[in-house]
Amino acid sequence: MAKDYLGEFEELVLTMVAALQEDAYGAAIAEEIGTRLKREVNLSAVHVTLYRLEDKGLVKSKMGGGTNERGGRRKRIFTITNSGLAMLKAMKEARLDLWKLVPQLKIG
Repeated sequence: MAKDYLGEFEELVLTMVAALQEDAYGAAIAEEIGTRLKREVNLSAVHVTLYRLEDKGLVKSKMGGGTNERGGRRKRIFTITNSGLAMLKAMKEARLDLWKLVPQLKIG
């Protein structure tokens, strides 16, 4: 792998692919980020990030079937790879280690 870390948005998109499983496609990922994080994201940015993650071997994709609500168009479904899961686990552990350094702050 070219690098041992991901940017914040890459990590976010990769996490959503893992969470959404068989429903992980561009529009669903963008919508879920908006709903859960109250963060507006550009659909094109999600697609570019998904393709970059695929190039890194962290996700793979396949074409789903066409649907009437999409006018017969098919959607590209993304799934996380074992490398992607390992990357998320390593990033989670690194973040938790950093949070352990933060002293308990008393507010009030």
